[in-house]
Amino acid sequence: MTTFEGLIRDVHSRRTFAGMITVNDGVIAAIEERADVDTSRAIQPGYVDAHVHVESSMLVPSEFARLAVVHGTVATVSDPHEIGNVCGVHGVRFMLDNGARVPFTFAFGAPSCVPATAFETAGATITAEDIDALFADPRVLYLSEMMNFPGVLHNDADVHAKLAVARKHGRPIDGHAPGLRGADAARYASFGITTDHECFTLDEALDKLAVGMWILIREGSAARNFDALHPLLATHPQRVMFCSDDMHPDSLVVGHINLLVRRALALGYDTFDVLRAACLHPVQHYNLPVGTLRVGDPADFIITDAADPSVVHATFVKGHCVAADQRTRIASVNVEPINVFAADPISENDVAIAANAPTCRIIEALDGQLITNLIVDTVPVNDAGQWVSDVATDTLKIVVVNRYAKAPVAIGFIRNIGLTRGALASSVAHDSHNVVAVGVADADIVMAVNAVIEARGGVSVADGHDVQVLPLPVAGLMSANDGYAVAERYAALDARAKELGTLLRAPFMTVSFMALLVIPALKMSDRGLFDGEGFRFVDVGVS
Repeated sequence: MTTFEGLIRDVHSRRTFAGMITVNDGVIAAIEERADVDTSRAIQPGYVDAHVHVESSMLVPSEFARLAVVHGTVATVSDPHEIGNVCGVHGVRFMLDNGARVPFTFAFGAPSCVPATAFETAGATITAEDIDALFADPRVLYLSEMMNFPGVLHNDADVHAKLAVARKHGRPIDGHAPGLRGADAARYASFGITTDHECFTLDEALDKLAVGMWILIREGSAARNFDALHPLLATHPQRVMFCSDDMHPDSLVVGHINLLVRRALALGYDTFDVLRAACLHPVQHYNLPVGTLRVGDPADFIITDAADPSVVHATFVKGHCVAADQRTRIASVNVEPINVFAADPISENDVAIAANAPTCRIIEALDGQLITNLIVDTVPVNDAGQWVSDVATDTLKIVVVNRYAKAPVAIGFIRNIGLTRGALASSVAHDSHNVVAVGVADADIVMAVNAVIEARGGVSVADGHDVQVLPLPVAGLMSANDGYAVAERYAALDARAKELGTLLRAPFMTVSFMALLVIPALKMSDRGLFDGEGFRFVDVGVS
């Protein structure tokens, strides 16, 4: 038996008291109030990320866990949608098996939208029958985010077959419906969809709360909605959770859910309302096998400052110390990569686009948001009669290259990336993970894309003859190397991108979401420019 003493934060009873916890064989055997203990530190339940794509950390689950536990995270509700779009059910099982090799709770879901839409090329399909089979694995706890909300609302047979499978198994169903309001939100929720992490206004969140949904307050590397949604901690504390959704490795080194706790407490919200969102509600909603500091629970808890729950000194999972004094105690594991990558190198001719109209549809990226705006404006034309990038108006060429089969390169234009020279490319391109690139000169775009293709997945920066790449050999999404080393290398690429002019907080993450067709208004598929509101392809040129 092992004992721990300090201030105990009981999120169930909403009180703090001096006491001692006894752990026996990984389970909390006793909690007793005592006046004779050291109260310089506190003991509380560990943090849970209520919605995350582990793949977006560019780390395999075992490495993600090594970094996350340092910040007090003991579990994640993880959607393996990204690797599912590349490798199908085989990819989901890879995540399950790798995550099971470390002391951390990965609550994986069955991906509901593989492929995400019929308007892009993915590497696999996950059917309702596949989801039924995945639910036979007790580690698959819920149906992952139902992004195809038009399919829900318009009675798409495949979509409703997947929802029916989840209901048959009694699994929670995650939502994803940016901008959905009023009667449409009510109808969407009526099919058993219980959460949404895509709200970008408070009014939208209130509409979804009114029809019984939980709201996940998201703060990731690119999509950041905390500032808009934190008032819910005062008005609807019983219906909110915290999540990161997509977090790059350099961000994960700095902090995780503990940072949301810190910001919420700094704004004056009730400590136990905040801790319930960060620790308790995900465990209850998803029925996670995670302890919340009660007798008989798994001994999953953290030791923090007595005055500040966001300052984590040690993390325990099933009674084992997995991090202490800002250092992980989880060892790396060997990984055999899986991948699907068939793209061939491209040339400058492949990324040329003829000027066939007086104006163009242009994507306007928004820093900190997944949504985009549609702009119609002129784009410069070169002597060959081709549209080209224009640094003066921050109008840059964006391309998407099919990674699964030989096909023409999709070409468009984008604003608010901010590069004044060079190019960025990535095989992390939500949701189908083709290769997306943005750049000033065609030669740099080609160089950046071909560096990713040569690595069979990764992120790259090109400027003249200088090309730097971070290889991501696991599905073209993740590295199995030491997470801290990956974070350092990614941070160097991020810094290099910013040297080339971009002012975006997370340029690679923002560019990756320019291929996310289910988020309006205008995005890029490997098959062309896509209107996310009308759910149809549109021409670049506007007559």
